This record gives sequence, structure tokens and C-alpha cells, in this order.
Amino acid sequence: MDEQTIFVLRRIFKKIPSRNIEDLLKNWNCLTADQLRALDYTRPKWTLVENIISFCEERRLNMKHITNLEMINRIENPDNDTWHSCQLVEPQDDALFVELTQFKEQLKAYLEGVIRHISIKIKKHEDEALWIRIAWGDNFSKPNHLKPTYVVHHLHTSYVFICNLMAKHKILLYQALVVSTKHGSIKDAHLSNRSLTAMRTLLLRHYQQVFPNNHSMILDEGNTYASHPCIEKEHAPHEERRDQLASEAFGDSPTPKLETAVYRLETRYRGNGKTTLSDKEELFRGVVKFSSTSLLHSLRHCVASGMVEGPVTPLLSAITQKGRNYFVITDKGPGVSS
Repeated sequence: MDEQTIFVLRRIFKKIPSRNIEDLLKNWNCLTADQLRALDYTRPKWTLVENIISFCEERRLNMKHITNLEMINRIENPDNDTWHSCQLVEPQDDALFVELTQFKEQLKAYLEGVIRHISIKIKKHEDEALWIRIAWGDNFSKPNHLKPTYVVHHLHTSYVFICNLMAKHKILLYQALVVSTKHGSIKDAHLSNRSLTAMRTLLLRHYQQVFPNNHSMILDEGNTYASHPCIEKEHAPHEERRDQLASEAFGDSPTPKLETAVYRLETRYRGNGKTTLSDKEELFRGVVKFSSTSLLHSLRHCVASGMVEGPVTPLLSAITQKGRNYFVITDKGPGVSS
């Protein structure tokens, strides 16, 4: 093992909790059974890592083995980085017939054709997701394995999830995805989050949801009332209605774990008519951000408990219905930037 490989290996273990190392090494399957038994997982982490490195040197492992270890850890712990979603559009007639081998070959061929030094590794997970690790270099420097880009894509779906992508590599990756999936272009899906599972649940339509009907009514009852059988009976229909409104907006099943929703304002001050309150045509700009450890669960609880009136404003229900958590609000209404 050369110095760069050992350095990358140390950096990988630095990010892995000690309690996860044993299972990770077993899944990696690059050390012998005797070596795994010889490791003492009760020792300090730095000592354990040095022992692992010495065993890797005995096995003459290279960067290919080390990057495989990193991919296994990333697949098992995907929520350590912020993911951004993109949507493939304008599918060609044969887009549904793209096979895994064809996808791999075309993706690698395109990127290796425009960048001399690049490392691309593709692994198919048990849930049919394709995990792609790209270590970027250029025509003069070797791939940087310390800051790889990760891409997750389910073949024959229109969404792609990306993390750690630098701006200078964005157009290259986008074009490679368009070519290898046989689409016309790719665009921002305006959904970002640390939980990859939550994003896939929303965008791949695995989230069971009851959509609003045309008879939603605004609730005007109080938030609290005394506990009495007669009062409880009287308020039971209101509780059912609140639960219905909460389900219509955010579903009945456990909500996807989103942490934020951002609304960017680009509006003008206006009076009762259509005239602006200022002679200037400059826009009033601002940003409203909702944050919670589980934002959708918090919003659903607010509606179901009567803390807020229903029906839920489209600005909030659009998070689940459109699969977005970034919106731009203009004088024409809510939307997203182009």
C-alpha cells in the first residue's frame, strides 16, 4: 500500500464510529477470518485502526479495495451528508430499455472521454439503487479520493440524488447522466435533505397520502377544552375533521424525515388595489425557513391537535404533493426558480 492509500484509509476510519467498525470489516470481506479474530475492538480507536492498516498491508490491498470499503460505509450510512435531487426530463423512445451494463459503459465512457484522470465505481444495492462514486481529477492531477462525489439513481426512474458535487464538475456529470439514461436534459428538483431515504420516499412516490378534496372547511374551534364525556362527544367530529385535514396534507403513514423547508420571497408591497405602496419597482426580497428534526411530522401534529386552523395552506402541503422543500414566491404566486 502506498502512502496515499494509507492516508485515505485513515480518513475513512476517522469518520466511522468505533461501534460500527467490526460489522463494516465483515461486510468488506477483504481481511481473513484470522485477522478479524485478532482485532481487539475494545482498544482505543487509533490503535485498532493501525492494526487494521497493518493487516491491509499484509493483504497488499490497493485503492480499489479502499474505495469499496468507503462505498459500503456510505451505503449503510447515507445520511452523513446533504443530498440534492435532480430530475431527468425529455426521455427518448428507448429510455425504458436502458440496461445496467449499457448505463455503466456509457457513463464511464463519457466521463473518461472528457477527463483524463478520473475514478468511477458503480455498485448495485439490494434495493435496486445504483450507487456511483466519482473521484475527480483533471488532465494533470490524479483523482482526489478524499472528496468523492456520490450519485444514487434507480434505473428507469426520472430522479437522481447527488452529494458533494463541485460547481466545475456539475455540467460534466449532468451531461453524462443525460447520455447514459437516454434523456434530453436534466434539471434541479428543488429538494435537498440529509435523509436520502426521505427524499426517495417523496420523489419515487412510495409515500402513501390522501389528497385534499373540494369540501375542506376551515376549523374555528378552540385548541383546548375541559375533559368531560359530553364535551368530548361534542368535539369528536371536530377531532376527526382535524385528523382528516392532517392526513390530506401529510398522509397517515410515518412522514418522511425532512428537516427544512425554504421559501424565497420576491414580492412588492401593495395596497388594497393593484398599486404598489412604493414608487420604486424594486422587489421586496426575503427568505422564510422552517426547521425541525422532523418537519412534516411537526406540521401534521400542529394541524391534528388544532394548534393551527385548516385546511393546510398550499405553501405547506406542496412539500409532500410536489416533493419539494425549496420554493420561490412571486407576485404571480408560489413557484420555483427556473
